This record gives sequence, structure tokens and C-alpha cells, in this order.
Amino acid sequence: MKKLFLLLTVAALLAGCRFGNKSNTGGKDRIVCVSKQLTELLFALHQGDKIVGVDLSSTYPVEATQRTTVGYHRLLNAEGIISLDPSVVVHQGDVAPPNVMPQLKQVGIPVKVYPAANSIDSTKILLRLLAKEFGQDTTADRLIGQLDRDLAKADSVVKTYPTKPRVLILHFGRQRDQYFVMGTRGTANEMIKLAGGVNAADTSSFRNLSPEAILKTQPDVILATDFGYDRLGSKEKFADLPGIALTPAYKNGKIYRVEEHDLVYFGPRSGEVIQKFAQIIHQ
Repeated sequence: MKKLFLLLTVAALLAGCRFGNKSNTGGKDRIVCVSKQLTELLFALHQGDKIVGVDLSSTYPVEATQRTTVGYHRLLNAEGIISLDPSVVVHQGDVAPPNVMPQLKQVGIPVKVYPAANSIDSTKILLRLLAKEFGQDTTADRLIGQLDRDLAKADSVVKTYPTKPRVLILHFGRQRDQYFVMGTRGTANEMIKLAGGVNAADTSSFRNLSPEAILKTQPDVILATDFGYDRLGSKEKFADLPGIALTPAYKNGKIYRVEEHDLVYFGPRSGEVIQKFAQIIHQ
């Protein structure tokens, strides 16, 4: 049923408007992308030169960080987006506050919403959808072929490991300005499974970081996403967070900084990323 819904959504998008339909841009695409997954896919399809603005979490490839930022995707500001004179704003539904997109539409800026792609299969569908719009079908075929080869290699590597380490993922939420544990639902959890680990979290969703939450999970490995890790400056300061120093992961020196853009969505690099995660959590 979910796959049918996704296919129907894709069909509706293909029947809709193409990019670059805002008259005051002279027909030139000026895309503001407030989805980190869409940003990476558009760059992979050779459309990065059309992106004039991104949200703060769009950090791959490095060229994306050189675009004007319009705020965190859950804390957007309409005025900042409007100032870039975009021909279209694209996202995948995970945006806030809720009044921003209606404000953009009121001033004549088209907004396109793409389906969330939270699995390998749905990411391939999304990639082909974007490729169709930009005449990059051959590029999409190449990217998907390489992804499949990388995934097969990752699977063969993971099968050589005899154990499944308990992995805890810690993330800093900029919307709430606090650290939390990432639960057993979502892309990050699937990444850990594919890398041969087990998510140690005792919740399916997010849980605020606390000594009780950490002590209950007793992870063998802790993966800390880049922004939350870097804001503290070092592994020693990160270990000062509640409960961290009492875990097997800390005692065995297995706290690792990972890039958020590697962990929280699927894309053309996911096969390579899973191989990297497998090496990290099993070393």
C-alpha cells in the first residue's frame, strides 16, 4: 500500500509543473532546496548550479555548504527565502513553521513537495523522478547501478563479522536545542542494521538524553552526529554529557563522530557509507 501511494505521488508530480516557471527569473532555474536528501540528489544529477539556497542541514556535497543558507528546515524564515528570488522551493514535507510555505505561495513563489524517501527502493524512485524532470535518466541509471554494486559489497562484508554490536545514536536537535537518542524507527536505524549492528535505543522514536536513558541502553558503540559532537569540541567534553562516561562504549574508547548526512537519509553513496559504518562499529 505504501509503495502504491508513493508511485501515485510520483505520477502526480510528473504531471505537474517543471522547474523554472516563475516569470521574473527569465526562465532560469533558481532552486531553494530545504531537504538535505533532495540537495544531494540534485547535485548528483548535475543540477547543483541551479541551487541558490539550502537549509542548514544540507551539507553534502561540500558545494552545498557554499550556497546561501535559509535556516534550519524546521525553523525556516520566509523573508530569507524570498530574498533569493527563487523560481521554486522544494522540500519533502519535513518543514516548519507551518506558515512559511503558504507565505511563499502568496507572493507567487512555486513550492514543490516531493515524497519522503525512507528506504533504498523509495530513494531510487525519487532519484528517477528527479532525473526525468531534468533529462538525466542516463545519470540516474549509472548512479543506481553503482549503488546496487556498493550495497552488495556491503552485505558481503557485514556477513564476515561474527557479532552485532549494540549501537546508540546521539543527535543534537537544533529545533529544540538539546541532545537526544535516535530510536529504532527511521533511516538511521536501518543504516545500523545494514552495517551489522543493533540499535541499542529502548524507544522507537526520539528520547531526550538523560543518565537513565543512557544507563538503560548500555551501548557497545556510540555514534554522535557531527553538529552535536563538534559544538562540545572534543571526545572528552562529549563524555561529560549525562551518563556517557558510564557506558561500555566510553570505557572501551568507542565513541565516534559521524556525519549527519551519512546517517539520516539514503542516497547514491549509501552503499559506501554502510561499508564505512560496518568498519567503525565492528573495530
